Amino acid sequence: MEVILKNIGKKYEGREEFTLRNIDLTIEDKDFCVILGPSGCGKTTLLRMIAGLNSITEGDLYFGSKRVNKVPPKDRDIAMVFQSYALYPHMTVYDNMAFSLVMRKENKKLIHERVLEAAELLELTDYLYSKPSDISGGQRQRVALGRAIVRKPNVFLMDEPLSNLDAKLREHMRVELVRLHKTLGSTTVYVTHDQVEAMTMATKIVLMNDGKIQQVGKPEEFYNKPENIFVGKFIGSPTMNIIEGSIDKGRFVSDDGIIVVRPSKEDSKSLEIYEGKDVSMGIRPERFESGGKLGDTFECIVDVVEMLGKEKILYTRLENGHELIISVPGHYEYNEEEKHSFGYDIDALHFFDSETGLRIN
Repeated sequence: MEVILKNIGKKYEGREEFTLRNIDLTIEDKDFCVILGPSGCGKTTLLRMIAGLNSITEGDLYFGSKRVNKVPPKDRDIAMVFQSYALYPHMTVYDNMAFSLVMRKENKKLIHERVLEAAELLELTDYLYSKPSDISGGQRQRVALGRAIVRKPNVFLMDEPLSNLDAKLREHMRVELVRLHKTLGSTTVYVTHDQVEAMTMATKIVLMNDGKIQQVGKPEEFYNKPENIFVGKFIGSPTMNIIEGSIDKGRFVSDDGIIVVRPSKEDSKSLEIYEGKDVSMGIRPERFESGGKLGDTFECIVDVVEMLGKEKILYTRLENGHELIISVPGHYEYNEEEKHSFGYDIDALHFFDSETGLRIN
């Protein structure tokens, strides 16, 4: 089902400022839409408004062609999966999964069929008569998913469902959730602060900050074409390097004069109107060129080397103390306190208006 938000806003009673405002978003049918952002950005509030758990102060919310602002949660044909699993400890896995259907007084045969179907899909058949305390964290999360699946809702809403799991299990569950989404063919709205979850699972990402949408698009668009400095720095690990400077005779020159780069022909056209003006240049750690044999280069001292197997992360400093993070293949030899020269992949530079923070190229 398509979910449409038109100029949605939320203001809590007793507060002067809006928590959310001017939220315009269309989540297409069968999308896996991830709402991403730092803590306190308003993403969970937005999810709860879609669910009907929080009221809408202004704007319109549509499920398909139906306006649902005043429709209670039980009548929205949604299923929600929480961070805390919210399982009943005294009930078996079977009873937990069947609970919503029992409350709706569905036929016993239908309930049994749907629970068995969901249990098979989630590999829980052998645990149906266990209590939540007798199964692992990953299995408990699957039970919470199963309870949502048996309802066969039009829209799944998930609020950081993997945050209580360890790193290995999170990785496994990410893959399972994507497979599950493809199998069920439903619309999913998923809230997280974890960019890895967003980049690996989403068909569409909505990145929020301070109650506003910063960018909407496919995962690769966020990495390759961030619309502003916040997006550029939030997406990617290690974070994008941002260097302050200006355009001088067609070249980017850092404020201290150490970094001098002649942009690509395509970028130069976009930067023509910024001649003599302040510009921020962004470059991702992996887009520096080791050795700096081609074009513009700079020298730096390696402060710290992080060995991650397939890559090494170099925390370096320029002669003025400015820090740059550089990623190199794991088999390259770099040691702390060594001086090295690096260049740039000029086709991978990001230029932003220093005043507005918005993308230029």
